[in-house]
Amino acid sequence: MKWSPRALKFALNIYGPYLGAGIRIMHIDPEWREMHVRMKLRWYNRNIMGTHFGGSLYAMVDPQMMLMLMNRLGKEYIVWDQAAEIEYVKPARGTVESHLSLSDAQLEDIKSKAAGGAAYRPSFDIAICDLEGNVVSKVKKVLYVKRKSPQA
Repeated sequence: MKWSPRALKFALNIYGPYLGAGIRIMHIDPEWREMHVRMKLRWYNRNIMGTHFGGSLYAMVDPQMMLMLMNRLGKEYIVWDQAAEIEYVKPARGTVESHLSLSDAQLEDIKSKAAGGAAYRPSFDIAICDLEGNVVSKVKKVLYVKRKSPQA
């Protein structure tokens, strides 16, 4: 199913896990080149130490790269989340945000490496920052990309 950026933003902002964690999609580029995500610290998304719950920090950037890549590559490709890791750099207090991007150069590289029909696993480094720009968490996402076989 193909979503418009506006429809996907609306759907994600009312999606139960995002709504429950206080995660908000602030912007989706009309060309699927970037997404901005924000999460305020609330009583329901903080841990016992009074900082952001680590699962919520990861959830705020979980599907974005896959969604952007799916929409940029189109129906000729299979795109799945394959793996991820998160590093907590410093305690996350207050509002945090992430600006995820997928450049034209990255897209062309992925297309060229998946052109022969073999699976390609690009990785993306994503920073989650406080409003002062300090990195609070680093996420590495690995996607699975494969060009579909042509239909006979």
